[in-house]
Amino acid sequence: MRLLLLRHAKSDWGDDDIADIDRPLNSRGKTAAVTMARYMKDAGLLPNQILCSTAQRTRETLARLLPFLPQEAQIHLISDLYQQSEDDYSGLIRKHGGRAQNLMVIGHNPATEDTALSLTGTADAQAMSDLQEKYPTGALAVIDFDIAEWAELHPKTGHLERFTRPRDLKDAAD
Repeated sequence: MRLLLLRHAKSDWGDDDIADIDRPLNSRGKTAAVTMARYMKDAGLLPNQILCSTAQRTRETLARLLPFLPQEAQIHLISDLYQQSEDDYSGLIRKHGGRAQNLMVIGHNPATEDTALSLTGTADAQAMSDLQEKYPTGALAVIDFDIAEWAELHPKTGHLERFTRPRDLKDAAD
């Protein structure tokens, strides 16, 4: 089974009166979300189930991903992904992941980074180095597991197959 951990794209901090949960993407974030969506499609990283935080910026990131999905995917908006953004998401993945072969979580930091680090037992060396350096907005960790359902998820049992940041794709295109 494969877990795709996507941190929402860059949000807009221009209006101090907007509640954190209601902050939208900024223009750079909108562009990065489409860049990551195109990359995921081209790389065959296609979720059949998506767990997405209810925050505006995560929902906008999801909206830019959907046109690139050539298949149907179950989508679940889960407020706990926002409310527990300071915690590891493993419990929510176990609870809501079911038997999805390719499960995507669109969430926030530090929970997205903490989840990737806590679940990774083995890793591509460069991917782990990049992940440990920083989990920037719009970044995607791809972690593979030898389990039959997400309820069996345990720390340090996954293999970090890749870690891709929007800037990696921009650099490759230049």
